[in-house]
Amino acid sequence: METKVINGYTHLKYHGVSLEESQMLRKASEFHQYMELRRSVRDISDKPVPQELIEHIIMTASTSPSGAHKQPWTFCVISNPELKSEIRKAAEREEYESYNGRMSDRWLKDLEPIGTDWHKPFLEKAPWLIAVFKKAYAEIDGEKSNYYYVNESVGIACGMLITAIHQAGLVTLTHTPSPMNFLTQVLQRPANERPFLLLPVGYPEENAYVPDLKRKPLNEVAAFYS
Repeated sequence: METKVINGYTHLKYHGVSLEESQMLRKASEFHQYMELRRSVRDISDKPVPQELIEHIIMTASTSPSGAHKQPWTFCVISNPELKSEIRKAAEREEYESYNGRMSDRWLKDLEPIGTDWHKPFLEKAPWLIAVFKKAYAEIDGEKSNYYYVNESVGIACGMLITAIHQAGLVTLTHTPSPMNFLTQVLQRPANERPFLLLPVGYPEENAYVPDLKRKPLNEVAAFYS
């Protein structure tokens, strides 16, 4: 293995996958078409999912880049029925307040095509919940140490997490009840962690339905400068 010392630290020679341009285009197109099948699914089955599968998904997400390679995330993986029930009750309390006063009329109108409301049965029915926490700082021997670009780092990791879930043949839904402090209390997380995202994970129900939505075309999501 070829190495090089830079600033006193060992660096490894990078060995990536070498592909012909035609292969690259084919793989990129195929992956794009596969990801086009990804949908947020609320009708999640209670069919068991092996923990080993979830572990691989988590470790894939944890390959994400992060500021100064601090990896400022914790993936709390919950299958305990009592904890899931407690999380659902707490989330629904916050969601009820949101749907009945916190959300503007315009926001509620924008949600109508999605068909969602404050009831969140998937939080209890899905075999797994993944609560993603961001670490605001590290604490080593009683001393606080900085993390960098925490929101950006954890956001990228969550994108890779959702992609890994889809790649494994499972479905999920990004759930962000606001506020989410109840997750810190229910899961007894340390003071340096903040709840970031809650994902129910499992197989889709046999008769799952999703809204008939269209994604924006390339010319609406990208600007090319040649």
